[in-house]
Amino acid sequence: MRQAVPLPPQGLYVPARRHNDLVFVSGMTPRRNGVLLHAGQVAADAPAELYEEAVRLAAGNALQAAEAQLRSGERIASVLSLTVYVNALPGFTRHSQIADIASRHIQDCIHAALPSRAAIGVASLPGNAVVEISMIASLKPDI
Repeated sequence: MRQAVPLPPQGLYVPARRHNDLVFVSGMTPRRNGVLLHAGQVAADAPAELYEEAVRLAAGNALQAAEAQLRSGERIASVLSLTVYVNALPGFTRHSQIADIASRHIQDCIHAALPSRAAIGVASLPGNAVVEISMIASLKPDI
């Protein structure tokens, strides 16, 4: 089923771009209806679970942007590559735990193998979002 684009771009880019059977998804933050719901930096001692809602929302937005590129009779076959940017305070070292939430969410949604992944700590993100997620997905006919 073709989904609506999750939110308008926050700059001069498209949410996702298709090339043959690949979809390249721009960085998606935890927004709903264009409103950023989770802002701030991840504290050095904060448990990853504290950010689960934000990560799941950003990952869901990335999947929705990919789904908006589907043609009739297609589905997402796999997320090949996943990049998770974490807006973290100095001293935070558990980026992989935050990224694991995104990996699990994507795996639960599309029931495919885990993607390759990068978990990257940054000093800031657009709008002071707590997390930003981009991905590359492959498509195939829905049989």
